[in-house]
Amino acid sequence: MAAAGARIRFPMERYTVLGFIEVLGKIPAHVRLLRTLEAEFRAGRYDLLIVVDYPGFHVRLAEAARRHRVKVLYYIAPQLWAWRPGRARRLRAAVDRLAVVLPFEAEFFAGQGLAAEYVGHPLLDRPAPPTRAAARATLGIPGGARVLGLFPGSRTQEVDRLWTPFLAAARRLLAEGRCDVVVVAGTAEGAYPGGEGLVIHRGPPEMVFAAADAALAKSGTTTLEAALADLPMVVAYRVNPLTSWLARRLLTVPWISLVNLVAGKGVVEEVLQGEVTPAILAGRVAPLLDENDPATRAQREGLRLVRERLGGGGAARRVASLAADLLG
Repeated sequence: MAAAGARIRFPMERYTVLGFIEVLGKIPAHVRLLRTLEAEFRAGRYDLLIVVDYPGFHVRLAEAARRHRVKVLYYIAPQLWAWRPGRARRLRAAVDRLAVVLPFEAEFFAGQGLAAEYVGHPLLDRPAPPTRAAARATLGIPGGARVLGLFPGSRTQEVDRLWTPFLAAARRLLAEGRCDVVVVAGTAEGAYPGGEGLVIHRGPPEMVFAAADAALAKSGTTTLEAALADLPMVVAYRVNPLTSWLARRLLTVPWISLVNLVAGKGVVEEVLQGEVTPAILAGRVAPLLDENDPATRAQREGLRLVRERLGGGGAARRVASLAADLLG
């Protein structure tokens, strides 16, 4: 957004956090931000509010905008189908239009009385990824190597919880000869202790998706990125134990990974909480490092289905059109 010319007044990296329990320490900062923005709605500073994802704060922000007759477009809608279907009434009162990015969401929200349009997924608007040969050449990886990709996440919380078991699983697979190279999708500031001998790539993750044969990936949009790259994966998810306990009682869907949700079936294995151990992770991802293994072939069929259901690009253009309509 900054590169496109937007002025970033409140960098959201200061506010975002994962989990029910973890969010408590961020509440005061969110309250101050909400009060600041509502004062600007009241002063007539804005004609249209576009909120993107992040429902814990943005639903409240949308309600504040509507109180002061500011139109609201919600892009990447709250996942009420997973957590709180009953909250659709509150969302219906807070927004004018929903732009959804998963193919099953438009029907769900329409059934809740919301004006929702499937615009496609923004990942499909990205430039064409590098070829495997080009990615491996850039990363200094031999063309014939068996490569395991590690995607521990970009948030410090995610890396803190997943890096140690991911690293130990990778070391085990290297020692067993199941892979030759391990490449990590890192961030510019991320710390990866014990990663000596691994390829730690701190640039765009597309390079790692293209270079790898299989992946250990944190849950989230990363799983859709891997599906688009036709990269077999095992998905891991680990949060605060109390957060996990609450999630098990609130979830209304059988999976946590977007790949399985879009496919409508268990395409990728999900390893959760206490099962996120080096032995289990290594055992689950090892077959996927062999392109001829039946597990690899079966998963690739499922990933193909996900790509078909996501359709083509154009999400940004469609959202811009919705915004223009609301602005009149």
